[in-house]
Amino acid sequence: MHFVIMGCGRVGASLARALERAGHEVAIIDQDETAFRRLGTSFEGRRVVGVGFDRDTLREAGIANAYAFAAVSSGDNSNILAARVAREKFGVENVVARIYDPGRAEIYQRLGIPTVATVKWTSDQVLRRLLPQGHVPEYTDPSGRIVIAEMPVNAAWVGRRIFELESVVGGRVAYLSRLGEGMLPKADTVYQDGDLVHFSLDRDRLAEAERTLDAAPPAH
Repeated sequence: MHFVIMGCGRVGASLARALERAGHEVAIIDQDETAFRRLGTSFEGRRVVGVGFDRDTLREAGIANAYAFAAVSSGDNSNILAARVAREKFGVENVVARIYDPGRAEIYQRLGIPTVATVKWTSDQVLRRLLPQGHVPEYTDPSGRIVIAEMPVNAAWVGRRIFELESVVGGRVAYLSRLGEGMLPKADTVYQDGDLVHFSLDRDRLAEAERTLDAAPPAH
């Protein structure tokens, strides 16, 4: 898959190298050409000098064929603007933006753009939002059998209760991230548009659970 990253700082460079090691194609954008030194000599991806929310720059980085876009520069406004351009103008569904002001999280979540605040930022958390979620569990118990993983949910599930998701997956919803805030759902909690759902389940069920939630729910 092809990934486009805006910002070649510590996080951007780390993310680019991780994606390339996983066998993906990567293009990384930065206004400062010297920033690409962080990638090292072994990086074979595309280096694009320019502004990350400029459409011509994004086209040069291959945004038209991108599976996902990550905006991880040092500016909140630039990151959100670039993420919106990638999603709204180029149709990239998987986007994530880095923010420095956690207070803006609710606004960005309402725009449908997953965000991660600097205080809890790691390249692993970006990968959880860009790659198929079960491939990067957030927690694994010491036996290696039980994991907690954020999973994408088909929009057709909006309005269904949490216990319905649990029943088809065969696991428990450990917690939800709603408008940038964590919450412990009850059985009758209703899944809302923009919710990030974190399931606790057997590792062997991850792939099947992802396929199930990626599809529309069964009819009542």
